[in-house]
Amino acid sequence: MKYLVGDTSEGTAVFAVNGENAVNLTALDPTVGSDLMGLITNPGLADSLAAKIAAADNVPVSSITPALPVAAPGTIICMGLNYTDHIKEGGYDIPEYPALFMRGKNSIMAAGQPMVRPSCSDQLDYEAELMLIVGKGGRHISEQNALDHVFGYTIFNDGSVRNYQRKTHQWTPGKNFDDTGAIGPFTVTPDDLPEGASGLKIESRVGSEILQSSNTANMIWDVRKVIATVSEYTTLEAGDLIAMGTPPGVGHAKKPNPRWLKPGETVEIEIEGIGICASPVIDEKDAKSKVAAA
Repeated sequence: MKYLVGDTSEGTAVFAVNGENAVNLTALDPTVGSDLMGLITNPGLADSLAAKIAAADNVPVSSITPALPVAAPGTIICMGLNYTDHIKEGGYDIPEYPALFMRGKNSIMAAGQPMVRPSCSDQLDYEAELMLIVGKGGRHISEQNALDHVFGYTIFNDGSVRNYQRKTHQWTPGKNFDDTGAIGPFTVTPDDLPEGASGLKIESRVGSEILQSSNTANMIWDVRKVIATVSEYTTLEAGDLIAMGTPPGVGHAKKPNPRWLKPGETVEIEIEGIGICASPVIDEKDAKSKVAAA
């Protein structure tokens, strides 16, 4: 199943997507709620809606403004170095243990919302990433059982402010500027994708300019390993988000000159079988102007 959480004139709802059309699941059953948490915490709810979906009215996907798949994720964990060629282009050694960092809630936004280049830096970079949404929580999850803990897969653009990322051995500042991490718009359940979402083409671009192009089969640590590794040190909870790292081709590694995102551009991240996460880029001063006007 492919889901879209989004806003219409009737409010925020969860939609089941079929091609260019969608069915409002929240209208069919209010217990679904206004984000994916209703379906995540009640696994049988989707099955109970199947017959209703077939007979329900459709609305165009284009009429829905995307919202975050999970409105308030408890934890957002990100892989920093998970594709060999990306590690090499950044000048790092291949680590024996995954490079992990966390993002805060103010750093993320829904697909389609502006990605904000901060006033203190012009080094806003893009990172195409697969992201998983935890369905069933747990601690000390085995690799063998790890995929049982995945609700679905979505798209993440791990927008990074590179000079602030390099200010410290910990990457927190560069990875947590407000409104730099786009998520969505679609979430696809595991039964509609290859096991562990492996073997999917992943690409970033601005217009016709292809910035990154790789395949999720090239990840060093796959979904099973990442879930098992993360759950060694923390209890995963339903609705947590885990980003799986980016392939080579990021802006700071472009030669002879870095390729930073600029206001006025729209950056797209596409993952085969899931969809496209598009984000217009704006300058922070323009973002503040819009807030003041509202």
